[in-house]
Amino acid sequence: MGEHARAVTTHSPDHSQQNRKPDFKFSFGTQPRRGFIEAPVDLIYNPQRGYGFMSPTDLQAHARSVCGGNKPFLFSVDVPEGNYDVTFALGDSEGESITTVKGEARRLFVERLHLPRDRFEKQSFTINVRYKELANGTAVHLKKDEENDFDWDHRLTFEFNDTHPCISSLEIKRNERAVTVYVAGDSTVTDQRREPRAAWGQMLPRFFGPGMAIANHAESGESLKSFIGENRLAKILETIKAGDYLFVQFAHNDQKPGPSHVDAFTSYKEYLQRYIREATKHGAIPVLVTSMHRRRFDAQGKIINTLEDYPEAMRQTAKEQNIAVIDLNSMSKTLFEALGPAGTLKAFVHFPAHTFPGQDEELKDDTHFNDYGAYELARCMIEGIKQRNPGLSRYLRDDSLRFDPAHPDPVSEWKLPQSPSVIEQKPEAH
Repeated sequence: MGEHARAVTTHSPDHSQQNRKPDFKFSFGTQPRRGFIEAPVDLIYNPQRGYGFMSPTDLQAHARSVCGGNKPFLFSVDVPEGNYDVTFALGDSEGESITTVKGEARRLFVERLHLPRDRFEKQSFTINVRYKELANGTAVHLKKDEENDFDWDHRLTFEFNDTHPCISSLEIKRNERAVTVYVAGDSTVTDQRREPRAAWGQMLPRFFGPGMAIANHAESGESLKSFIGENRLAKILETIKAGDYLFVQFAHNDQKPGPSHVDAFTSYKEYLQRYIREATKHGAIPVLVTSMHRRRFDAQGKIINTLEDYPEAMRQTAKEQNIAVIDLNSMSKTLFEALGPAGTLKAFVHFPAHTFPGQDEELKDDTHFNDYGAYELARCMIEGIKQRNPGLSRYLRDDSLRFDPAHPDPVSEWKLPQSPSVIEQKPEAH
């Protein structure tokens, strides 16, 4: 893919949600609440209404909450693109609840909130919604797998998951002033759509409270060059504003032979400088992120560098341009060596055949991560943000504790419920 923007022409449809009021207050359960939209268990999403549950199964309606038993369920709302402050009241009047909340394409926001019977707790954060269309009539050139993706539709979708997920109320309010952290990168960063793969970009929102949104535009297979050619950088630049951030992590595909290949110390650095210039031009703050290592060990259990000179070229560029760099490459080396050759099997995509629906062959992927591996890398990123981007640290949640990559979370004590295969449940696009 060349560097010049692909001219993907799109008509500007009259999306009904563009004219909808972008603020909502939903009440779940059987007890009406003044000023709230009632959302009974049989309120199935349709494009005319613009909100509702996405093919729920066995939902339980209690006086003050809706619960999914031990099964996940989804709720979707049509909204214009932008940032939204979201507040959930989670809990159940009939029994204890354990709820994990993900948004859009498996972005983690609330991690395993355990509440006793008849206790409700509010959780707030800011979430980003984006459309593929650009104002100039073109569009991001989506891959086939992205066409039916929650990240690119015209809805805001939430997944309620865990052993007994329950929600009492949901409030959504447009936030025009939130700081946005835009992320440009590849498959090791993107919002991975399906289990068992995950990436650090979709775990990052869990660590931040309201007022700051993660806009993860990373996508599988992308390089610095193709990201431009597919209008992905143009999409970011259309909405990025002064005070926002642009995080850039590329190397895995840039080093591969083919049309996306760039030389580490020449054209790779030149492309990085272009991203830096574009962000700075809009008053945004560029941050470079060195790519994490692959799972490759020598006989002594030390990580082998398979990324050649690209991480060093990025470090040099950051120094030359006097901007921050988060050295995820170095932190991942520490993390993976602490886990060791055997332990990293629990962090990368290594699973026997038939572990997941439709998976007929063994998975042995030493580049991509499962939920645990992505979560640990996100914790590395949080440490990098604390050290290199103190302006963002004020948005961190109180439970964003210090993390030492040399002492990862024990995998035996870590758990995150897997997301359902929900792509097929989506109603026809409108």
